Amino acid sequence: MAAQEGRVYSEGGRWAQEITGSLSGAHNLRIKVDAGSVRVEGGSQSGITYVVHNRAFTSSEDKARREFSHYKISTFLRGDTAWLVGEWQGGKPQSFSGEFVVNVPRELESVKVETAGGGVTASGISGRVDAASGGGKIHMEDIGGSVHAATGGDDIEVGSIGGDLNIQTGGGRVSIGSVKGTINASTGGGDIVLVSSDMGAVLEAGGGNIQVKQCGGKLKISSGGGNIDVGDAAGPVEIETGGGSIRVVSAKGRVHAETGAGRIELDGVPAAQVETGAGAIVAKFVANTQRADSTLQTAAGDVTVYLAPELNLSVRAAIELANGHTIRSDFPAIRVTAVGGQWGPKTITAEGRLNNGGPLLKVSTMTGDINFRSSR
Repeated sequence: MAAQEGRVYSEGGRWAQEITGSLSGAHNLRIKVDAGSVRVEGGSQSGITYVVHNRAFTSSEDKARREFSHYKISTFLRGDTAWLVGEWQGGKPQSFSGEFVVNVPRELESVKVETAGGGVTASGISGRVDAASGGGKIHMEDIGGSVHAATGGDDIEVGSIGGDLNIQTGGGRVSIGSVKGTINASTGGGDIVLVSSDMGAVLEAGGGNIQVKQCGGKLKISSGGGNIDVGDAAGPVEIETGGGSIRVVSAKGRVHAETGAGRIELDGVPAAQVETGAGAIVAKFVANTQRADSTLQTAAGDVTVYLAPELNLSVRAAIELANGHTIRSDFPAIRVTAVGGQWGPKTITAEGRLNNGGPLLKVSTMTGDINFRSSR
């Protein structure tokens, strides 16, 4: 083990400490620091080099040196793992910052970083990366293996990841680029944006919006109250939000979508289970081998259904409080019937079999119009 002091110098009205060093013969890297941000960059070099910058906001050099001496920076090699450790020996000063910049061989098998409060950045590493921060921002880019990252309350930005991705933040925004493996991402209060996933994804937001441009497998999304926007999903989709709108452009599997109060729009799906407490529903059903029964239900709002002419469907629809509302259809096989209305609420129902029938499509609204349109 080597404990290092480094040089101390004046820097813009404050005092700084710089510590440099190197480690060789390691396949793995572990960094654990009580204070400071950490940046790990992979490259073509054969060994590990590091630069530590600490800054103390004190009036004198002697006082700064005392503070620096309380923050012990140590390095050592244990088996095939290199360690870089920064730990307080005594109380932590109120005005102190640190920065760890570590350059490593790209071929490292694993990197693990823990910091009590600073940000973590890692890039250009072919192996696995684990990162944990008490409250700093996390940024991952060009990682060949899987990534596990967590922060107490700042943003997480992820670029290209070759393995699985597992990330959590207590309240920041989550931005995800291209991921080859499965994704599990959550935030206590920010938005989530996913550009591309080759496999499935589970996304959870305490109250923010969630946007997914492309997902190659099963997609599961939940938000306490944000809007949900999904582009192309190659598998089934499950969506739940406490009060936002939901939109799915295309899904190869069945879509299950629920919102407490918001509009639901499905532009091209084979089957769907949809419910909103108050809002319109627009759904376009397309021919697909993943056919199944479907339900579209809203407590208050219009429902518009677009059907491909070649679909084999059995249709059943109802407006429970139909005064002033009606059911319209482009398909003669769907027969509309009205009951009551002279002295009380009128109920309108519709039923029919398209192309000799098939999976059941149930459509209902308490108050609103229902329209069956041909998507020809």
